[in-house]
Amino acid sequence: MKDRSYAAVTGRKTEIIRDAVGMDYSKYEREGIAFDYEALMNDTGYTLEDHIRIQREYNVGNTPVFELHNLTELARKCAAPGKGARIFVKDEASNPAGSFKERRAATSVYHAKKMGYKGVVAATSGNYGAAVASQAAMQGLKCIIVQECYDSKGVGQPEIVEKARKCEALGAEVLQLTVGPELFYETLLMLEDTGYFNASLYSAFGIGGVETLGWELGHQFKERCGKDPDVVVIANAGGGNLTGTARGLRKAGCKAKVVAASVDLTGLSMASDEQFNRKSFTTAHTGFGVPYATDPDHSDMPRSAARPLRYMDRYVTVKQGEVFYITEALANLEGMEKGPAGNTSLAAAFSLAQEMDRDQIIVAQETEYTGAGKHLQPQLAFARKNGIELLFGDPKDEIPGKNIIFPARPSLLKARDMDLDHLRRSLIKRQTRGLDHALTDAEIAYLMEETNASEAFVRAALKELGV
Repeated sequence: MKDRSYAAVTGRKTEIIRDAVGMDYSKYEREGIAFDYEALMNDTGYTLEDHIRIQREYNVGNTPVFELHNLTELARKCAAPGKGARIFVKDEASNPAGSFKERRAATSVYHAKKMGYKGVVAATSGNYGAAVASQAAMQGLKCIIVQECYDSKGVGQPEIVEKARKCEALGAEVLQLTVGPELFYETLLMLEDTGYFNASLYSAFGIGGVETLGWELGHQFKERCGKDPDVVVIANAGGGNLTGTARGLRKAGCKAKVVAASVDLTGLSMASDEQFNRKSFTTAHTGFGVPYATDPDHSDMPRSAARPLRYMDRYVTVKQGEVFYITEALANLEGMEKGPAGNTSLAAAFSLAQEMDRDQIIVAQETEYTGAGKHLQPQLAFARKNGIELLFGDPKDEIPGKNIIFPARPSLLKARDMDLDHLRRSLIKRQTRGLDHALTDAEIAYLMEETNASEAFVRAALKELGV
């Protein structure tokens, strides 16, 4: 019997992941801190065309794009004369399990089956679990979902509990855990005990699968409007959504500006048992978006294929109340009822459209399914039960964990810019911490790619850090 203590299991991480993915990540390490990201992406053995073929075979992708005429008109009423871009949404809720994450799951499950694995394991708060469970059911593999679901009192958010029900309905075995470091530990144990494939959110198979979303979007607008969209807004959490979509846009020859959007949960710790149920969004928020942007490799893979700072042109945040508000507006004005977390990008797009000219196009890149627990009403009722005050007013005054403020009028819904240069410097600081040598030209070039920044910026940041 192997030592099953926390320290021993996490100490075997590299070995466990190598066996559970079938890739030796050490081969991508380069000089000093650098690693070859493109080699990692290419070594899956699947081209963009392969991902498209696999997804079509299992009913994933080719999702529709809708123009939101009424929300566009509302944005124009709030904007200066001549402003108010056309707002579109790509409806990823039409995938079998109800989210874009099925694009991540399709190739991962396909590859697991191809390589002879009997089942797949995924650690997730829910939407991805449903996607993996759906694909495993279609492709005839067993599925285990490890889910951080409850606080220490056994209380779970209605959204997370809803996701667990969906995973189970699709045939998965769901291991529900309390908040804390046991999620990663239990996932490693499951992989080691079962010998199943690690269908990680952060594998190159998963991120490659999301490239089809950006590729579709680029081609759909060329066919429909005869031009690229000007801005694509992407909900950002762990960074895989943004990374894959942006890479797909590039492969489609689309030159749209890529804007990341997250719900502002500043001040709440995602690892705090006390604060776990004081947030109303379990994904697409700054509690994931910021740490995964500045430290992408703190995932369940030796090197994460989700590296969002390489691709984002701008990063904005919206408040919880603003996302709930736009969810209601989408239903009331456009007749489309979608899950609130998937409307993070739409809330940002509604605000950003008001900065743009009327002949320009802005796209909210995804939607998600809604259901009994994911609907905004049970989420707001749960918030009130946990002592969160629900108010109408100016959302800029919202304090995460204390209140949720809905805009008193639509003009108060505002996307707020994050300091991208601050995030870039933070990534450089993390990646150079503890170094005892001067960085080589190859390491400088790697940091330029990681931060999507100039050599002058990287060298100035290193000088400021004393590296």
